Amino acid sequence: MSDELESLAADAYVYGFPLVSGLSMMDRFVRVGMGVLPPTPFNRFAHATRLAAPDTRFVSVNNDTVYSIAQLDLSGGPLLLHTPDTGGAYHVLQFVDAWSANFAYLGSRATGTGEGSWAIVPPGWSGTEPAGVRGVIDAPTPVVTIVGRNACAGPADLPRVRALQQELTLTPLGEPHPTGLPTPDPAVPGALRFFERMRVWSADFPPAAPDQAYQERFQPLGLLEEGPSPYASAGPELADALEAGLAEGARRVEEANTAPAADGGEPGAWVSDPHLFDHNLDHFGVGTLDEARWKAADRTASYLRRAVAARAGLWGNHGYEAVYAYTFRDADGEPLTGDRRYTLTFDSPPPVAAFWSVTMYDVPEYHLVANPVDRYSIGDRTPGLVRGADGSLTIRIQHDPPPDEANWLPAPEGAFRPMIRLYLPREPVLDGSYTLPRIERVRTG
Repeated sequence: MSDELESLAADAYVYGFPLVSGLSMMDRFVRVGMGVLPPTPFNRFAHATRLAAPDTRFVSVNNDTVYSIAQLDLSGGPLLLHTPDTGGAYHVLQFVDAWSANFAYLGSRATGTGEGSWAIVPPGWSGTEPAGVRGVIDAPTPVVTIVGRNACAGPADLPRVRALQQELTLTPLGEPHPTGLPTPDPAVPGALRFFERMRVWSADFPPAAPDQAYQERFQPLGLLEEGPSPYASAGPELADALEAGLAEGARRVEEANTAPAADGGEPGAWVSDPHLFDHNLDHFGVGTLDEARWKAADRTASYLRRAVAARAGLWGNHGYEAVYAYTFRDADGEPLTGDRRYTLTFDSPPPVAAFWSVTMYDVPEYHLVANPVDRYSIGDRTPGLVRGADGSLTIRIQHDPPPDEANWLPAPEGAFRPMIRLYLPREPVLDGSYTLPRIERVRTG
């Protein structure tokens, strides 16, 4: 019986990881903030006043845009969202439900860059659409994260972005009485806290009906029990099975996260999956593409991919908004490390409609890396880049400063994982016909 419980607990961990990870981050944003984003109550935007830096302790945070993030609690009723005119500049507001599914987008690609107002309504809402709004955004869960990103060309561009942020507002429609996140039992010990969070939060924020049917199988683990926590004084058999299952589930997620690229794992190939965030199969609001191409074919198999997406890039966009590519190895198949020096050469710019960048992260946390020149990414908007006579661009990736720092992307002393972001990718990126160049080790002597 214990082996069966352990296997079930591993499945539960994989299934529930996006919920627990996302709502834990939501709770952190509200209570203590995140790096450049101060703690902010529900239903208000927290605005970054600068680009992300190493003190922004968030998985794979980007350094291309300035964040405006809001945690919504719609238990008190709808909210009115006002968006400013960005004057043609790239921006996106991404709507993420409690289970990490992207269910709506506003912004350059989805709705344009003009001013507008939108009503955001809770599940089951049957009120009258407010006058003057451009549309209604139906939330699948009572709590929602809005991830706003405004393109920023650097410190000199911040005043423009700050002015736009002040015009991005949320206003309650009616008398608000939000309830926030339910509190898991603080008496639950150690690894069992994960399952306590999953139990409490999945009850208050249930997923789509097909997913609810799947999670019924976790009943022997106590995950469907209401009332007092079954984990505060769990028996040894259940406690041991849950702890072992958590370890196995975490191993599965990490193994899938670092698996070779789908092209057969050729040495140094970038892992780029435009469909990593295709696990939304049930709710398609404003700005989403309700097409088979952007839906995972196998719901059950998508649970692991969803967990990997939350682990490697929580709150990432669908591929049609942005594509992310990463690698752990150089062109020889050797792990990337600050003990060595590398180059990354683009013979021509990647095919995008907006912009692109390469950002440096440490391993295994995938956080930005502190360095003496405060440079965390390089891209087509980086000032002062030096290109070859043929228009090519060679980025130097290493820990110690090169003689010419113009094209330098600083690396940490140890292992690292760079990520390339392609904003509004064109079809060659989406269909796989475009291949990113590999990172080459610089050999001396």
